[in-house]
Amino acid sequence: MGTNNKIGGGGFHHVALRANDFEATVKFYTEGLGFELRQAWGEGDKRIVLLDTGDGNYLEVFAGGSDEPKPEGYYFHVAFRTDDVDAATQVAVEAGAVVTVAPKNAVLGNTPPTPVRISFVKGLNGEIIEFFQSTGDHKL
Repeated sequence: MGTNNKIGGGGFHHVALRANDFEATVKFYTEGLGFELRQAWGEGDKRIVLLDTGDGNYLEVFAGGSDEPKPEGYYFHVAFRTDDVDAATQVAVEAGAVVTVAPKNAVLGNTPPTPVRISFVKGLNGEIIEFFQSTGDHKL
């Protein structure tokens, strides 16, 4: 874990991309760029995968994107590791962020089921920030 005392550990965890062609996107990043599939869940347009970029940082790919043109460099959100999602969320709010998803527990995938605690805030420029905490034995 990192050394950012403000958000409790800290460090980059993942960036999320909504793909208009889910299979081709996953193939591009796994077979083309060598990312490793670490977790997958959901069905149809609700599918999500977490791909290890090679150093324990991840690209999260969501299905269900559209073919509409996107601004260059468009990403869904950026996530930061923390050892206390609730405290990190409060620190962000005190700095001017607005909570969009309150801290909550979730279980990712089933290979193996991976419990996490997450929250989302909107930053000062409209950017979406996720705070991400692995809470079980299987760390992401």
